Amino acid sequence: MKEKTSEKILSLLKIEGALTAKILASELGLTTMGVRQHLQALEDDGDICFEDKKAVRGRPTRYWSLTTQSNSHFSDRHEELTVQLIDSVTVIFGDEGLEQLIAHREQASLALYSGKLASKPDLLGKLEALAELRSEEGYMATVVVGDNIVDDGDTVENKTVYWLMENHCPICAAASKCLNFCRSELNLFQTLLAPYATF
Repeated sequence: MKEKTSEKILSLLKIEGALTAKILASELGLTTMGVRQHLQALEDDGDICFEDKKAVRGRPTRYWSLTTQSNSHFSDRHEELTVQLIDSVTVIFGDEGLEQLIAHREQASLALYSGKLASKPDLLGKLEALAELRSEEGYMATVVVGDNIVDDGDTVENKTVYWLMENHCPICAAASKCLNFCRSELNLFQTLLAPYATF
């Protein structure tokens, strides 16, 4: 399959580092104007950024380089490595060793999250802070507020309920290999949000 111009630009920036539109045009056999259009689109998508560097004479020269987000365009075998590491831990240290690893991760997350949530006086504030932390880790977390009718036979109440929604799982490969990662995260949330959290 033929590589798109935008993909060629990303590859050149990955291999050679920051480049000007003029250099990119020369390497790709395109006009500078044509390359600039692709650069603008890549910048709009968040894959590249620029820095204007002072030239010896005249206007500053604009150099384009990759952002961290651009890594998604390049092959990545971290999921395969994650599964291999889980297998290796199990082989070398047994199931107990893997459990210790998961427990250590849970405790480290608990310490980090607790510190960030401590200043939040109410449940919604804690949930919003937790969603922000989880989103920074790649979970794309949001808080949804709704109503829930509770009928216990004697009385009917309308209660406000909160859902912590995670729209992406950055540890999907690990969680698919070992469901205890999911169990550990549920325990973490229950501890952080006690006595409100239910699953």
